[in-house]
Amino acid sequence: MADFVLIQGLWLTPQVWADVERELVALGHRARAVDLPIGADATLDDQVEAVLAAVDAADDPVVVGHSAAASLAWIAADRRAVGKVVLIGGFPAPDGEVYASFLPSTGAPIPFLGWEQFEGPDSADLDAPTRARMASAMVAVPDGVAQGTVRLANERRYRTPVTLICPEFSPNDARDWIASGDLPELAKAEQLTFVDLDSGHWPMVSQPRALAEALAAAAG
Repeated sequence: MADFVLIQGLWLTPQVWADVERELVALGHRARAVDLPIGADATLDDQVEAVLAAVDAADDPVVVGHSAAASLAWIAADRRAVGKVVLIGGFPAPDGEVYASFLPSTGAPIPFLGWEQFEGPDSADLDAPTRARMASAMVAVPDGVAQGTVRLANERRYRTPVTLICPEFSPNDARDWIASGDLPELAKAEQLTFVDLDSGHWPMVSQPRALAEALAAAAG
């Protein structure tokens, strides 16, 4: 039995994991989605504290970060001794980098950018009703979260086994990005496994069972 701590990416709420949680429980595991602070004044440090609280409440946790939350999962491995880290469609930012530097700094919460920003492989497996349902449930990202600075200090994180689930990109793409120096944190990971998942950027919505099976396999 593994104990999964699930961290959703930008604009998402914990409910996005509901189907994956059910599938993981059916497979004999425990799973809990982190309720990240999303108030207008929330900061990246606030979200880190929420993740660490969930990690501390788990038993030898497998910490799962989706998209931008790959950095939150990696910060957890930096601050705590965790069993494993699983990254879904995202990569951890290095120390000193802005958490979501691609978002504009407006001083105000940033609403979902719209599906036109994610056309192509990211959203190809989401039909129109699913996109509408997802968009209606999305929440704005606090500026203090998006513009927060990632802080990493403990090189123990590099010894944590990491699984990179590759949805809208391939394992070979990821290997190329690592080799080119684009993903310095993953380049230093001592145990890095790649998993190919033929989906878009949100497999917890489009393929929850396949994702749960991949997570269970990653847990060993």
